Amino acid sequence: MTPKHTLTALAAALAAFTGLAAAPALADNHTETQGDVPTVGGAPMYPTKTIVENAVNSKDHTTLVAAVQAAGLVEALSGPGPFTVFAPTNAAFAKLPAGTVETLVKPENKATLTSILTYHVVPGKVSAAQLTDLIKQGGGKAELKTLNGGILTARVEGGKVVLTDAKGGKATVTQADVFQSNGVIHVTDTVSLPG
Repeated sequence: MTPKHTLTALAAALAAFTGLAAAPALADNHTETQGDVPTVGGAPMYPTKTIVENAVNSKDHTTLVAAVQAAGLVEALSGPGPFTVFAPTNAAFAKLPAGTVETLVKPENKATLTSILTYHVVPGKVSAAQLTDLIKQGGGKAELKTLNGGILTARVEGGKVVLTDAKGGKATVTQADVFQSNGVIHVTDTVSLPG
């Protein structure tokens, strides 16, 4: 598998995870399908393929895939996992200040890029229903420890799962429960930033 394919998968996974919605809104967020297979960015997300194998085909996650490749995370995200990825879309990356993505993908910024990307990944396979339960058990919030060691705080706002990052930024899950062979992707509308 090429680095481009691995990066695309990571991007898709990240995007999916940040798009988690509360149980009542999940059905509305999970309507994009091709047969019984959900689609992300117009591409089918086959449950028998890895996060990377699926993500590389999403036209909405080309920036994420390129970032995953630049950070050298393709192989890691192709592993058995399982992983829960909150996958920001291209539009989410476009919200960052001009030049940010171009700067981050430079070889000298690999450590920073890796930190940002792994901040979108939580160990284990956490479905939308499980995340909603964790929020209820936590009295309205759930703290998720990410692969980079930072915390994403999940809450339900307006019937959707919203992630608050270390800097106070908020990302809404726009599509949840895109299951892969090595985890699940929740698509988000904003890039989450570690402290």
